[in-house]
Amino acid sequence: MIVIRKETEEGKLNSEFNDKMYNIFKDFMTRITEFEELVEVGSRLLKGFQEGLEFLRRPPIDKTSELIKNIINNNDTKSVRSYLEAGCINTHDGVQNISKLHVFHVELHDYISKGKNILNQLNNLMDDVIRILKTTGGNLQPNWDNNLADEAQEGANKDDEGITLSGHEKLEDTDLAVLMGIIFSMFKQDYSMQEKIILALSLKSSSGELESYSLMWSLRPFVDDDIMHQAWRLIR
Repeated sequence: MIVIRKETEEGKLNSEFNDKMYNIFKDFMTRITEFEELVEVGSRLLKGFQEGLEFLRRPPIDKTSELIKNIINNNDTKSVRSYLEAGCINTHDGVQNISKLHVFHVELHDYISKGKNILNQLNNLMDDVIRILKTTGGNLQPNWDNNLADEAQEGANKDDEGITLSGHEKLEDTDLAVLMGIIFSMFKQDYSMQEKIILALSLKSSSGELESYSLMWSLRPFVDDDIMHQAWRLIR
């Protein structure tokens, strides 16, 4: 009878532990969703900044073209001459565009603050996970700053060992914690890249730089889609 009671108590503790871990995991993935949505907003802001700066850099009309020469000569008015002298940019459009550039720049810097806030929330959830593991006898002491991509590829999906990612009740005690640590590491690197891009932006940024920034932002090289798919399959 004592043995049965002990097993029942252990089973209850394990169930409570799994529930706590899973609830933290769901909160964690909710924050990940918020970050993903923020990344999309940042991408649009970066594209807007790029387009605005390229508008100001629009090359002047090629006056060596015979066709262009004829058009200008046939429309030699004061307004046309002023337009050409201004670099073919309407004064009103130029002012409006500079104002938009300023807004994009301010909002991108605000992005840094918002992204850091989400990362802090993710970090707090990781601290909660570690506390739970310690109280239940877990010995996981991860360094979430490490690049855990290799570990993810080898251990996140353990189908060959009889452990699947189709339901949280089938996972080992530390599997969710490890998976969360891997994701946190990826998104921390992703945010660091975005922060560096934003801080590097200026009116002197070259067209090539801006294009590279936009490309890297959209590619998100530090985020492994396969790992994210594994994580989302756990949500039910």
